[in-house]
Amino acid sequence: MSVLGTRGVLTNMTSQAARKYQTSLTWATVAVFLCLPGVAHSQGRGGAAAPAAAQEIAPIDLTGYWVSIVNEDWRWRMVTPAKGDYASVPINAEAKRIADLWDPAKDEAAGEQCKSYGAPAIMRVPGRLHITWQDPNTLKVETDAGEQIRLLHFGKGTPAGGAATWQGDSVATWERGSGGPVMPVAGNAPRYGDLKVITKHIRPGYLRKNGVPYSANTTLTEYWDLNKERNGEQWIEVTTLVDDPTYLQVEWATSLHFKKEPDGSKWDPTPCSARW
Repeated sequence: MSVLGTRGVLTNMTSQAARKYQTSLTWATVAVFLCLPGVAHSQGRGGAAAPAAAQEIAPIDLTGYWVSIVNEDWRWRMVTPAKGDYASVPINAEAKRIADLWDPAKDEAAGEQCKSYGAPAIMRVPGRLHITWQDPNTLKVETDAGEQIRLLHFGKGTPAGGAATWQGDSVATWERGSGGPVMPVAGNAPRYGDLKVITKHIRPGYLRKNGVPYSANTTLTEYWDLNKERNGEQWIEVTTLVDDPTYLQVEWATSLHFKKEPDGSKWDPTPCSARW
């Protein structure tokens, strides 16, 4: 069947039949791939070759020092909002009740000054990032604000259980622009893609410093894109999706921006603060 004919068939099928047809094409493609000499040879030796390390196949380089550029929600990010100022966060009635009880002095007395520096909120705190590879399958993101460390783990393995932490357990994958997984690229061929991170098992804290809560049921999904300007500047755009069925009416979506710096001369780690 010609390509044109195939499109015609898919157009006239019901959505369910189209999905079945596309699935059969996908498995046919996989079957052809497995018949390739290199793949057959590796299978004959007792299994497929070990997958390449995340650092090796990275489509973008996120390492270095980055500074946040606050061009969204300035009034809620650059200063601590007043109690009761919850605009733009889709909280429910129970979340509002809890936020109305916010008392930074109590957080300080309890040693919980970092409640607004957890994974669902830390990228919105103005400051700098230092990104390095801790090992070939773990990307390390340090923040000077609150002296937090995020570990983004690639591969099927996930961090061990135990007590929830401010930064939770993050599982990362490289994605092509179409959303599929990034595969090894031969030689110096160009690579394209972004980073997807899903974080769970997070210690409850604040989405906003004035007491807007997130719960232990929160799932944070992030998409990290790297943009390079003609003048040489590099920017990271992080799209964040916070899903908390306990305190949010709908998923909370925001967009954050970071500009690359030439070195770490402006790196200035400061401890968590419950007030500013």
